[in-house]
Amino acid sequence: MVAVISGYIITALGIALGVGGVWLIVLGGSWYYALCAAGFLATGLLLAARRSLSLWVHAAVVLGTMVWALWEVGFDWWQLAPRGAVIVVIGLWLLLPWVTRPLTQAGPQGRPASWPASRKAAAAPLAVAILAAGAVALVAVMSDPHDREGRIPERTAALSDGYGGQPAGDWRAYGRSAFGDRYSPLDQINRENVHRLEPIWTYHTDDVRRPDDPLETTYEVTPLKIDDTLYLCTPHNHVIALNAETGEERWRFDPHVPDETNRQHLTCRGVSYHESASPAEGALCPRRIFMPTADARLIALDARTGRPCPGFGEEGTVDLWRNMPHHKEGFYYSTSPPAVADGLGLVIVGGAVNDNVSTNEPSGVIRAYDAETGALVWNWDSGNPDETAPIAPNRTYTENSPNSWSILSVDEALGMVYVPMGNHPPDQWGGNRSPQAERFSSSVVALDLATGQLRWVFQTVHHDLWDMDVPAQPSLLELVTPQGPRPAIVVPTKQGDIYVLDRRTGEPILPVGEQPAPQGAAAGDHAAPTQPVSSLTFRPPRPLEGRDMWGATLFDQLVCRIRFRSLRYEGMYTPPSEQGTLVHPGNFGVFNWGGVAVDPVRQMVFATPAYLPFVSRLIPRENATKNYVSNGEPGLNENYGAPFAVDLHPFVSPLGLPCTAPPWGYVAGADLMTGDVVWQHRNGTVRDQAPVPLPFKMGVPDLGGPVMTAGGVAFISGTLDYFVRGYDVATGEQLWESRLPAGGQATPMTYRAPSGRQILLVVAGGHGSLGTKAGDAVIAYALPEGG
Repeated sequence: MVAVISGYIITALGIALGVGGVWLIVLGGSWYYALCAAGFLATGLLLAARRSLSLWVHAAVVLGTMVWALWEVGFDWWQLAPRGAVIVVIGLWLLLPWVTRPLTQAGPQGRPASWPASRKAAAAPLAVAILAAGAVALVAVMSDPHDREGRIPERTAALSDGYGGQPAGDWRAYGRSAFGDRYSPLDQINRENVHRLEPIWTYHTDDVRRPDDPLETTYEVTPLKIDDTLYLCTPHNHVIALNAETGEERWRFDPHVPDETNRQHLTCRGVSYHESASPAEGALCPRRIFMPTADARLIALDARTGRPCPGFGEEGTVDLWRNMPHHKEGFYYSTSPPAVADGLGLVIVGGAVNDNVSTNEPSGVIRAYDAETGALVWNWDSGNPDETAPIAPNRTYTENSPNSWSILSVDEALGMVYVPMGNHPPDQWGGNRSPQAERFSSSVVALDLATGQLRWVFQTVHHDLWDMDVPAQPSLLELVTPQGPRPAIVVPTKQGDIYVLDRRTGEPILPVGEQPAPQGAAAGDHAAPTQPVSSLTFRPPRPLEGRDMWGATLFDQLVCRIRFRSLRYEGMYTPPSEQGTLVHPGNFGVFNWGGVAVDPVRQMVFATPAYLPFVSRLIPRENATKNYVSNGEPGLNENYGAPFAVDLHPFVSPLGLPCTAPPWGYVAGADLMTGDVVWQHRNGTVRDQAPVPLPFKMGVPDLGGPVMTAGGVAFISGTLDYFVRGYDVATGEQLWESRLPAGGQATPMTYRAPSGRQILLVVAGGHGSLGTKAGDAVIAYALPEGG
């Protein structure tokens, strides 16, 4: 009876596989699934008839699948497993005595022969096939075709004691300094002792994601350390000062930001610090903390007391809605810390708008304010780029212009601020963009610090239809070249290119080319004929193919292959379509706001590239006010005023798993002097994303940036499993890890405490958009006292 029931089940699986397999053939895909389905049907029907020939047929299925899988993906374990797991499990089941006992085979002249007399002969082919599959699996488990071994050369260079304009033990800006390199010259923690790191204190902010929050929080803060105090913000824009040695709270400021369902994000990446160059005796707030809020205010706080600075704006606050078009609460805000130029006494702020709501959004203007008084000094509006003098009270900035929602970098010696620009909304349809929007969208812009005038612009995507903002703070360093040292800027992008430019002119230092791009944009739009590509790139090595589709089993992998064949996809930069376009890399980005870390001594980049495709489907807007893809406000992706709404979602299987094979995330090291990616390793496990917490090291995305140190160690905490990890920057070898109480989607930082101990600081608060566990922990790690 067991054999008969098993036969019926295998037959049913064969029918399901056959339907999908034929569908895939019609779409031009692999014939394997239909052929495998035929094998399932033959096995099932013979098994139901209690025929031992069923074992021979399934042996052929196992061997055929093994040969096909090796031909498609080689010895890639996480690609082989879903192709063969179900088939091998069925084979093992068929060898069990209670299945095989009732089976018969044809004897002489068609008379039945007893199974026991031929048991070994009938079972042998299937047993051999399963053993062969096991041997292949063993080889695959012991190898990793995605791994790249190498070593960054050791280099030496003398950094000044005040490198980055601050003491070596401080961390005075989001990227440590205005250079944005996320590099610390501290070396007390090094390759030899990092494994001894231990937590020494934990502080809880008490700003945890609440059940009644209208939006899910994303806790992305990197704290600052100035002298003996830490400064940080929380998702609800509370600002907190802590004792850098002990983690004890010194003061807290609550700006009372009202809940607003229109906001797309509820997050804070950090605060900024300004110290007056020559404060007058008794001056108020000679050292101040700047906090941009989710309700579009810029607040200056006394760094010592946490009270608003009365001489800044109106009682310590500048209204960022001033002179903005289309004032609607929740539709303009700032999630990133402003840039500060202490020498000129300026605080420079960008802002974000909600993605793809309408063609009538607030402006993406960049504004510089007097850091002492809050007076507007200049404004650079990409829709009106030549007029940078403070705008007249009765005028408004250009609506819907490209904005800068990420972090800016500053070179006061050259007198420039470097602005990573987002795309012109709506992201996926650009038929109505102005010449200015076409010029400045998805670019890095260099502005004169004193006047806001444009110095140069370098565009990373032409006529962006994929939401490929320049998402991260550019990093500045002096790059050694055959022509001598050059002031360089390193620009990571969502599409995976890292552009290395001369920051004086925007001219490439590492080669940049143009490649033909797919055509055929939606009605009323066009696609750029070519797109730039950097010689230093983490782009996928080739376009996706059917063999790259993945699933936990053969069946959901088949569904992903069908979906892949049903979408429009001609490689990177395939225009969005009504059919549905596969966007790879997706707008999650190979790099996002966490960016990369740059070591100015070793002349290298430490990166955490990620690969998650998205599907972009245009939906004709036949009704100007109807919601096609959202439920109520704020109308994300509705694109009111444009001819299309956009349905944008990750490319996942029916089980919610990525439809593309792992690894989905890496750690990698690149040599900036040669432009070569020297090493790359899969990073992170699915422990906290799987139904069963199994620590399979499949390589998961990291959302949050790395930090590097002079001790030769890099740290990240933003992987989808809840760990902070330390790596050898020369090889990428993991040296240490520690479990976090929640998602650590933020960039760690490191500093020297007043006692002299080097401390690693990690924030574990979770990320609503990724679904990682919420928390409120700020955790300090150090080596044991006394060594």
